[in-house]
Amino acid sequence: MTVFYKGFPQSDRNQAIKMVNVDELEERVKKVMPEAAYYYIASGSENEWTWRNNTAAFNHFQIIPRSLTDMDNPSTDTKFMGMDLKTPVMICPIACHGIAHKDAEVATAEGAKAAGALFSSSTYANRSVEDIAGATGDSPKFFQLYLSKDWDFNKMVLDAVKAAGYKGIMLTVDALVSGYREANLRTNFTYPVPLDFFTRYGKGEGMSVAQMYANSAQKIGPKDVEKIKELSDLPVFVKGIMNAEDAYLAMGAGADGIVVSNHGGREIDTAPATIDMLPEIAAAVNGRVPIILDSGVRRGSHVFKALALGADLVGIGRPFLYGLALGGAKGVESVINQINNEFKILMQLTGCKTVEDVKHADIRQINYTADNLPSNTDPAVRKPYPVTKDNQLEGTQDAVSGASKH
Repeated sequence: MTVFYKGFPQSDRNQAIKMVNVDELEERVKKVMPEAAYYYIASGSENEWTWRNNTAAFNHFQIIPRSLTDMDNPSTDTKFMGMDLKTPVMICPIACHGIAHKDAEVATAEGAKAAGALFSSSTYANRSVEDIAGATGDSPKFFQLYLSKDWDFNKMVLDAVKAAGYKGIMLTVDALVSGYREANLRTNFTYPVPLDFFTRYGKGEGMSVAQMYANSAQKIGPKDVEKIKELSDLPVFVKGIMNAEDAYLAMGAGADGIVVSNHGGREIDTAPATIDMLPEIAAAVNGRVPIILDSGVRRGSHVFKALALGADLVGIGRPFLYGLALGGAKGVESVINQINNEFKILMQLTGCKTVEDVKHADIRQINYTADNLPSNTDPAVRKPYPVTKDNQLEGTQDAVSGASKH
């Protein structure tokens, strides 16, 4: 059930996961994942206010039930950018899936394919775009680009992505430097498994998050969007839009889509939740380009609300990595199916036969006071991390390489 890469423990599971909701996976995954790797995935920046409120803010909006609709058997099928999908739930790009599973992004993409969901791979992926495409064929795939200062590197990446058959680029613009991620500092996290594009470009492995971001461009403007469109000849979505002004700038530069995201609360702490900013951005976009929303999505009701407030697809991040560690490709499929099943129940209870119907559902809004709790990674409130035979390094290595020794 566990294999080792240079002493780093990796899951090799491939099994469906039984769950009541996806939140419970966050605690279960600790038994199979090293401490530093877990906190790399689970934590946010600074006091993690935004990380928590990304999810809590979905409670700012309420779904109005509908009765006497004479409707049953709703369908979650949807079309997006010419792609036929079985669900509006997509896999967000996250770096280094190898900290969760030995098959890394290949297994994630296989799980997304089985669930009929759009998969997006990161520039900081362990497995190559060629390996992923070879395993999943022509299933829908996007690629997330961390723009490098080195345009030779950017061109090498974009050429490989296009040749591998990816359908679009997601340009991340909200992470010019790494947010102040205290949990990563406390556990001395470094990427323990090689990142493909950096390996083929001779960059090596074992860098910290801050070192990795140092290789990325610290300034990105509209002309970069134009250049990426020209080099890739693919649709470009600008990822990290949190206000109407930036949405206008992105569309003015020729962006083919907008991703409303605050990087899962990993960059600016005390930034607003994405769901709170979606109505403003949707009004600015006014249907001219598609909108994806991510950050904090944990429930089918979150998907429902995001679609009703203007999104076309809704992305999940951390939960699928927990599913990957606990069940491989089948675990990823289980996570998507869980959220999709919750979403389908709400479609029935609101008389929404199709995803397009959900986009016109009745959503109301009331205000409430957010919490001011301490960070869940603060040593004063953290629970002791479990020690098992599956989540420890072999040999004498320590937390610097991505796992704790007790």
